[in-house]
Amino acid sequence: MREGVAQYLGKARKCSCGRVHETPLKRVVIEQDALQKVPGILEELDYHRVFLVADQNTWKAAGEALEQELVEAQIACEALVFSEQEPVPDESHLGEILTACPPETEILLAVGTGTINDMCKYVSFRLKLDYMIVATATSMDGFVSVGAALMLNHVKVTKDAHGPVAVIGDTKIMAEAPMELITAGLGDVLGKYTCLLDWKLSQMINGEYYCDYVVDMVRGAVETVVEQGAQIKKRDPEAIRSLMEALVVTGIAMYYVGNSRPASGCEHHLSHFWEMRFLMEGRKPVLHGTKVGVGMIIVTQMYHMLAQETVDFSAAQKKERKVSDWEQKIKTSYLDAAEGILRLEQECGKNNIEQRNQRLQIIEKRWEDIRHTIEEQLPATEQLIALLQSLDAPYCPCQIGLPIEMVQEGIEVGKEVRNRYTLLQLLWDLGLEETYSKQIRTWLEDLEKRG
Repeated sequence: MREGVAQYLGKARKCSCGRVHETPLKRVVIEQDALQKVPGILEELDYHRVFLVADQNTWKAAGEALEQELVEAQIACEALVFSEQEPVPDESHLGEILTACPPETEILLAVGTGTINDMCKYVSFRLKLDYMIVATATSMDGFVSVGAALMLNHVKVTKDAHGPVAVIGDTKIMAEAPMELITAGLGDVLGKYTCLLDWKLSQMINGEYYCDYVVDMVRGAVETVVEQGAQIKKRDPEAIRSLMEALVVTGIAMYYVGNSRPASGCEHHLSHFWEMRFLMEGRKPVLHGTKVGVGMIIVTQMYHMLAQETVDFSAAQKKERKVSDWEQKIKTSYLDAAEGILRLEQECGKNNIEQRNQRLQIIEKRWEDIRHTIEEQLPATEQLIALLQSLDAPYCPCQIGLPIEMVQEGIEVGKEVRNRYTLLQLLWDLGLEETYSKQIRTWLEDLEKRG
């Protein structure tokens, strides 16, 4: 394990932001044949009765071999293997884990990545049990975060949970994963460019808590991965290890902050909106990190557009917003999930006109600072597209079967997924969300023609 991850384990850091940063993560092993070390780690941490959870894909990739390792080490183990290859983290599957978990279980062992990790994280939290994750692919960054991304009542939500006590990543297994899973992880990592900028702007506009140390640790991990882009396509073990470490470091950053702010901005909100719509319309799901990568490209382009914008702040202040029109738009766009979205707005009031006007006063005063921050922190859109292209990773909505009309809807109402200030809320404050959705449509149509 590289010092890059080790430096965050087993210690508390008193930060200049005023908080003490620490994580309950006790072990991180990212190396070849790491699977064989799982029994020893369980013994070290004094766990003797394990409940293993996998899906059809992750069982074949690592679960079956891991169960054999545990049996040979005489560690009591029972396993739940979902019948699906890609289970949805909904009420039904959560209930399946709850009912199958033996009462004498001491630790849940999640074999997989996003969905399996989120469900085991949440169930173990509710059962007051520890859990650990054996990663089968470098496909997402939620390995060690405190939030569990679930689909409840058709709405993509993040529920309070806890982080794992250990993360195991066998580089041989992860390097053999389908390339689309590897590039999905890259997409999730690249999404940090826009989410960190979202966070900074919210700090400038709303005075939101912001930590330079956390931002630097995430940005450093991103840059390391970007530098090794060519090696990722070759499935080089060291590049895969760097990608996995970046995903873990990002998760630790989320744990430090207590939420997903260092890792999730409006590129994720777009992804969540698209995912909800795909599920409700019976479309085949697209990997989370892949959607985030596509969303990141769109958000990056809109940020660069905004940096060149001449804003009429007087017109923005006078722009009326009819609640009835907004509610109808939510019902049309969110379908079965609309009730939950409407309830969220009732609770948080992020679209309150008085509060919007207060924000506009601050935005106008700090407009040059905002423009400078965008130009300073965000790479050129074409540079990020080129990186994804070099890995044959999707960068355009058409490549993942995403209708351009759904992209437009996401720009206009995707912010409603979370009570979090991002570029999408800033565009709404400025009265530009519909203008930008149309301009992005034109830009994407041209991007698609260029191929």
